[in-house]
Amino acid sequence: MHKTIGIVAHVDAGKTTFSEQLLFHTHSIRQRGRVDHQDTFLDNHEIERNRGITVFADQGAFTFNDSHYTLIDTPGHVDFSPEMERAIQVMDAAVVIISAADGVEGHTETVWQLLRKHQVPTFFFLNKTDREGVDLQDVVDEIRSNLSKDIFDLTELDNGVMTESLIEFIAERDETLLENYMDAGYDESMWLDALKHMIRNRDVFAYGHGSALKDIGVLDFLEKLELLTETNYVDEGEFEARVYKVRHDENGNRVTFLKVLQGSLHVRDEVQYASKLEKVTQIRRYNGSKFQTVEAAFAGEIVAVTGLSEAAAGDPLGALVEKAEFDLIPTLKSKVIFDSSIHVKEVLRCFKMLDAEDPSLRVVWDEHVQEVHVHVMGVIQLEVLKQIVRDRFHFDVSFGNPKILYKETIRSTVNGYGHFEPLKHYAEVHLKIEPAERNCGISFDNACHANDLSVGNQNLVRTHIFERSHHGLLTGSALTDVKITLLTGRGHNEHTSGGDFREATFRALRQGLEKAENVLLEPVYDFKIKVGLNHIGRVLSDIQQASGSFEPPETIGENTVVKGRVPVATFMNYSTVFASFTNGKGALTLQFGGYDECHNPEEVIEAIGYNKDADPEYTSTSIFCAKGKGYPVPWYEAEAAMHLL
Repeated sequence: MHKTIGIVAHVDAGKTTFSEQLLFHTHSIRQRGRVDHQDTFLDNHEIERNRGITVFADQGAFTFNDSHYTLIDTPGHVDFSPEMERAIQVMDAAVVIISAADGVEGHTETVWQLLRKHQVPTFFFLNKTDREGVDLQDVVDEIRSNLSKDIFDLTELDNGVMTESLIEFIAERDETLLENYMDAGYDESMWLDALKHMIRNRDVFAYGHGSALKDIGVLDFLEKLELLTETNYVDEGEFEARVYKVRHDENGNRVTFLKVLQGSLHVRDEVQYASKLEKVTQIRRYNGSKFQTVEAAFAGEIVAVTGLSEAAAGDPLGALVEKAEFDLIPTLKSKVIFDSSIHVKEVLRCFKMLDAEDPSLRVVWDEHVQEVHVHVMGVIQLEVLKQIVRDRFHFDVSFGNPKILYKETIRSTVNGYGHFEPLKHYAEVHLKIEPAERNCGISFDNACHANDLSVGNQNLVRTHIFERSHHGLLTGSALTDVKITLLTGRGHNEHTSGGDFREATFRALRQGLEKAENVLLEPVYDFKIKVGLNHIGRVLSDIQQASGSFEPPETIGENTVVKGRVPVATFMNYSTVFASFTNGKGALTLQFGGYDECHNPEEVIEAIGYNKDADPEYTSTSIFCAKGKGYPVPWYEAEAAMHLL
């Protein structure tokens, strides 16, 4: 049986140490490494060992009883959380490590939300219980309060036999089982199967506890994990897989890591993804930084292959259709600064390789200002990127001060019209553009009749809507949260080509934005702050000064908890200030809360200084033809000139 287990946590909770113990106990490694000794098996990159943090989601392999495990150790630092989220999508179960000395921390809650979104069965290991002053029950109560009430202690299960309290815990959540219990009493096999089912469906969650560093409770936890997890992958049927990550080996070869979900994959098999069909030239099974080549991979396994030139993280392969969606997106962007002796094409080539490995970077070459930009989660990520470029590509870069990534939308519904008719070309497109629910992106609908525009050309319009991001008019930031409906259009039997509908579609979209009330959006945090009563006044004042909002504070014992929303721009550096005036005794949790209306749009618009009329990528002017010549019609006159009105 193949199982993929992920280890996730807030930074410094002990993930890597816990992973080392699992690998050691299952004879996958000969000796346990330590983060502080810079000799761990999974943190095998020099950057990770020097910094003492996990940056990349790396994997180990081990066998325990009758199961073959792939163990994924994920980053705990928030700056590398997109890497962690990409790993979550291929996990059969996750182990959330919580430091019993620190309790449920900010990133722990982010991890929990992602595991819930991807429906990953979850276990907890309460680490560092050997620390002086740790109260295990306090940590359990904190999990029940912040994450889930439906948790139980693994010590209540011994060789498949349950304590009376665990039997009652399960029976309370299954009426059929309760009735059976009342009639026939406890049946070990039936109760165990019911518990496995509840864990698989995320109805209940198990926790163990101990010390990973001192090897207390780890092996017992693994035995319970093995008992309570099952997978049912089948090697028959069409091949289905999902890309988990992309790397480049020491020879520069692109290596695509994937989870086989159904069927099997053999060397020289052709794999379908997107619109490509490519042959797999090699299959690798990785354990740490080393791998062995194999001739085939089967359902449930995570392997790496060569030969897929463009497959990206989250992409479906073979018969699988649905592409994975990721919640964690960077809210900052920064300019790449490099010496003029280095050609920009070389810089772009290297950063495109990094972009393939971490698609959240979204490396962009801005032709207008001749700059390379990257999207990042924070300044630690920029520091790591500098070292990665130096180590891998042997040149130095620096980065400009990170800037907030703004977005734009509209407040009211408008129709946009685009016409493109230079000599021997013809396309006309009419779009309805409506504001949509916040943080839903761009959607498309089609209300065009085939008598007006062929189905093929209708599909072209849809393709052009999604082939690139679109700029708003206020700051040139990405357009989002709109629904675009194709109303009608027209082509020409002889003169229309595919590029004509791209031009007409973009002009229609832009013309509609010219008439709309445009709205600037900014990223926001959902925060939770826990402080002593003597600090709550200062905290509430800081939130208000940061243009945030909050719910009525709640007093719990000697502490006060306040929740709310606040702009990233005004709060991104608050953790340092907060730690200072609370002497490190307060708790600040920040989670990306999507986008909301900007608190200071006029100031931001002025600072960015975007000139919509000078944007070389967009124009709202339509082109019409008369007397064998094309002529421009500005957006405010274009609607009256359309052929279909």
